[in-house]
This record gives sequence, C-alpha cells and structure tokens, in this order.
Amino acid sequence: MGFLTSYRLRLQRRRWLVRAIRKRRELNSIADRTKRIRRDDILLFSTLRNEHVRLPYFLKYYRDMGINHFLIVDNDSNDGSLEYLAEQSDVSLWHSRKSYKRSRFGVDWLTWLQFRYAHDHWSLTVDPDEFLIYPFCDTRPLRALTDWLDASSIRSFSAMLLDMYPKGRIDEHPYQPGQNPLEIANWFDSGNYTMDRNWLYRNLWIQGGPRSRVFFPEAPEKAPALNKIPLVKWNRRYAYVSSTHMLLPRGLNQVYDEWGGEKASGALLHTKFLDTFTTKAAEELHRKQHYAASVEYVAYAKALKDNPELWCKWSEKYINWRQLEILGLMSKGNWA
Repeated sequence: MGFLTSYRLRLQRRRWLVRAIRKRRELNSIADRTKRIRRDDILLFSTLRNEHVRLPYFLKYYRDMGINHFLIVDNDSNDGSLEYLAEQSDVSLWHSRKSYKRSRFGVDWLTWLQFRYAHDHWSLTVDPDEFLIYPFCDTRPLRALTDWLDASSIRSFSAMLLDMYPKGRIDEHPYQPGQNPLEIANWFDSGNYTMDRNWLYRNLWIQGGPRSRVFFPEAPEKAPALNKIPLVKWNRRYAYVSSTHMLLPRGLNQVYDEWGGEKASGALLHTKFLDTFTTKAAEELHRKQHYAASVEYVAYAKALKDNPELWCKWSEKYINWRQLEILGLMSKGNWA
C-alpha cells in the first residue's frame, strides 16, 4: 500500500507540473526583469487582484526583510495594481484574464514561474495580506534564517496563519496606502485552535481562530486551514498541492518533530480584516473564483450584514514573535 501511494503521488505531482507548463500560455508578460535575478537571491511569489492599496507596505516589508526579487501574477486588476507593480524595478510581472479557479486558485501560474525561475533558490510564496515573522526576525534578516536552514539541510519552513483583527468594527479605522496594517489589525486569538495530521500528505492540518469562531461557529470543520509552508528551497520537481498548505514530494511537509520535540517555525500575520474587507468579500463572492464554491465568502457575506466585531474578551494584542513562541504558536527550535 505504501509503495502504491507513493507511486500515485509521484504521478499526481508530474501531472500538476505538466499542467502548470501548459498554463503558462495564460500568462502575459508585462515586466520581465528576471535576468536581474542572481544565483543566491531570495525570491517572493504571489498572485493577486485589486490590491493596490496594500502593495506599498507589502513591498517595503519584504524588501526590508531581505527579498531580492518579486515574481507576481496580476489576475486582471482594475484598481491600478498592474500599473503600480510594472514600475517597480525589483518586480517581474505577468497578467492573466483567465479563471483563477481553473488555475487551481493561482497555484498553476505560480508553479510555472517557480519551475522556470526558482530552481535552487529560497522561495517565499505569500498573499499581499500575509506578513511572515520568524524567530529573531527583529534582529536577523531572512538571509540568516535561510543560511541556517541550508546548514541544517532543511528544505522547507512552516508558518501558521494567524488571523489579525482590530478591536471594534472592521470598518472603524480606514486603512491608508503605505500604512502598516498591524497598526489597525493588531489583535489575535491566542487559543481556540485544533490540529490533526493528514496521513496522506504527512502534514499538519490546523483550523480555528476568529474565522472559525465568528464565521463557522456551527461547522468549524469548514473553516479555512491555517497550516502553511511558505518558504521552500525550491526545486523544479516540486509542486504545491493546495495553496501553500502542503507540497509534493510529501517529505517537504514534515515540518514538525514526530518524536515530541520542536522544529523551528514562524507565523504569517494575516491582515485580511481591514475596512477594505467588506468590499473585497462582496467582489469575490460575485466572482465565485474561490475554493469549494466560495463557501468561505458566502459565510463572510452572511456574517458581515451585522458588522460583527472579531475581538472578544479572550483576544490578545500582538507584541512580537517571542510572545507567539511563549503561546506555542511558533518556535525557534534549535536555532539559537
């Protein structure tokens, strides 16, 4: 049974790679600066639509962290995102009017770009509302982390998605371009999480937090997954299975210690819940381009009618990565 499962997963991975190569025809190059990529550059991959208001801070945050080049797919934005990104000297940009859903929610597009440009590079895959933090991120650049991972022969680095939200109504404090979204959305659930092991892909499956608590209170099993593996020493044989939740080969998903210890891990501070969220949710519900018939956005639309507050008496205000380590939401492992 084990051999047959491994064989089927290898075939599945090859099919996805072939599919991604075919899907390259859906991408139109807007600004190709990939010749500037150096051998040891750390790359960031993202696909987006109508995120102009978020982009100035998003790019600054990751530039300051140590990202050398951004490879971005714009899925037919009409808010100026495409034009803004095309002007950035460290961004290579592609545009597609094709279906986000039929590209495996953008995974096919990014798999092609990773296949073509990311081989043997440390590659970070995130959305414009996700901000990676890792142990010692306040004093050490991302290069220090990837050097340690290389020296330790570790090929992938996990980060739990931590939903951030404001105290009060979501629309109470307007977000301004270039602003740190954590100035507004700076609270999180310190508990209320469940964790299971996915025996097929050998990864952990984490759910919970405010989205489960507020939007899926009667069906928590339908709440979005919070486990992610965003940072990978890429090889052109690799492929993400579902967003950045898990990869093939499945050995990349074993980012936890099976013997009871702790491996180094980070967190993705997820700043979805700003005043822009209601408009964004309505647009995505109308487009129906998200997973499981956009069930997540159906839940958002239903709950947002009453302008809910995600904050509750158990909410905790974010301070720094050490706070998350104390709470058990990330770990420095044996990186000292």
